[in-house]
Amino acid sequence: MHQAIDIEQLCHDRGLRITEQRRVIARVLSESEDHPDVEKLHERASAIDPGISIATVYRTVRLFEEAGILDRHDFGDGRARYEAAPEAHHDHLIDVETGNVIEFVDPELEALQRQIAEKLGYRLVDHRMELYGVRIDRED
Repeated sequence: MHQAIDIEQLCHDRGLRITEQRRVIARVLSESEDHPDVEKLHERASAIDPGISIATVYRTVRLFEEAGILDRHDFGDGRARYEAAPEAHHDHLIDVETGNVIEFVDPELEALQRQIAEKLGYRLVDHRMELYGVRIDRED
């Protein structure tokens, strides 16, 4: 499901100044196949450029989020996690034991959500859905 989004190009398109440290953070985010938190981003970015501080990572993700380049998620584990703002909509299933996040799209579910909104007198313009579960083969 994951498709690489060029965050550096999105910064350029939105007129954001891209410093070398922002470029490293953008590249780490673009290459992430998970939904990393700031600590994980810092760990990956500082492996490339040891001069990148955690404060720089915090400032950069805030800047990218405000520019609409990043989506921030709170999957209930107390840590904000980030992903490049997707061009195509998708929902999330979170494994509450491992923290793994599975992206999915279900056309029937999308249609049902639109129908529910219409039934309530609304035209759906956006939504976010997060499902939380444990693997069936792990239950006692």
